[in-house]
Amino acid sequence: MEPLVISNLVLWVLVLGLAAVVLALLRQVGVLHERIAPAGALVGGELPTVGDEAPVLEVADWRGEVLRIGGPNAENIETLLFFVSPSCSVCKSVLPVVCSVRDAEKFRLVIASDGERDEHVAFVETHGLARERYVLSAALGLAYQVGRLPYAVLIGADGVVKARGLVNQREHVESLFEARDRGVASLHEYRAGREMTR
Repeated sequence: MEPLVISNLVLWVLVLGLAAVVLALLRQVGVLHERIAPAGALVGGELPTVGDEAPVLEVADWRGEVLRIGGPNAENIETLLFFVSPSCSVCKSVLPVVCSVRDAEKFRLVIASDGERDEHVAFVETHGLARERYVLSAALGLAYQVGRLPYAVLIGADGVVKARGLVNQREHVESLFEARDRGVASLHEYRAGREMTR
């Protein structure tokens, strides 16, 4: 009987020790969660910057309709320019995310690329983009100084750039709207401001 009591005591000590270790780890996970804030879209020094008037361009979409990009929007909705390339695998993975965010946020989506139309036919068919506002315009990419893909620019209904940046995942796409709501250029700027006030 004595070995059974001793083994039970040892097991209870081990269980209590493991519980203490788990609680300590939970605390550390909470501390790490506070330190590692969500990553926003990566913003460089491109022009126009957030708060600037968006360049006004008229471009033809995939169906031949002329779209006016920039300036106040007659429908009073925001426009998200999403720059992609048919050869960019990250662009292909982020494209469904952008479409699902569009359904939640209710903005006008313009998918932009450049090059010859023949290079884009398979891409448009594979991803069902024929009904989207898909434009081929090198001038559009130059106007927004897009250097890396996938890249997004959020233009307010008033024609002002609200947010922009490299968007490699859903979190980056959503961060554009979060930055707009907080009135900052990016979540990085927001975090830096909060750390300075601490």
